[in-house]
Amino acid sequence: MPIIQTPIKDLVIYEPKVFHDDRGYFFESYNKQSFEKELGYSINFVQDNQARSVKNVLRGLHFQNHPQGQTKLIRVLEGTIWDVAVDLRNGSETFGQWFGVELSAENKRQLLVPIGFAHGYAVLSATAEVFYKCDAFYNKELEGGLLYNDETVKVDWKLNINEAIVSEKDKVQPILAAVKCNF
Repeated sequence: MPIIQTPIKDLVIYEPKVFHDDRGYFFESYNKQSFEKELGYSINFVQDNQARSVKNVLRGLHFQNHPQGQTKLIRVLEGTIWDVAVDLRNGSETFGQWFGVELSAENKRQLLVPIGFAHGYAVLSATAEVFYKCDAFYNKELEGGLLYNDETVKVDWKLNINEAIVSEKDKVQPILAAVKCNF
């Protein structure tokens, strides 16, 4: 299985093998047995989410605390995004560090974001349709966030941050030093 380890432990990119012919293409976007074999642990996805956004929309950085922390598997059905995860795991050697990867309908890459990371993305194309699997149900009382433009984290969103379209909720998230998480 084509799993690519990122510089941050446990944060991985899945690059599926795509079969092309004169009819189009086919690929396996998710296979529980293959993921378990490659990763060495089981993920029980229970919820799928889908969002459509226009160019320069910036969503994030979001997470869900225990006891319902979420692992997410993100992919793009249409367009291109810059997908970002920030390590919020207490005691991690990479705490506060971020990793970004371009996900697109064309490259078919997916990012597996484990529990303990804040996640967000910026839309680089005219529109983007994003689909992601979660291994825990959404729980409003446990949701948390990190300010997308925190100066200590310094995420490069691959867009002009002054042109970013950001929700009011995301504009008032705490900086890293004030984030309340239990990972």
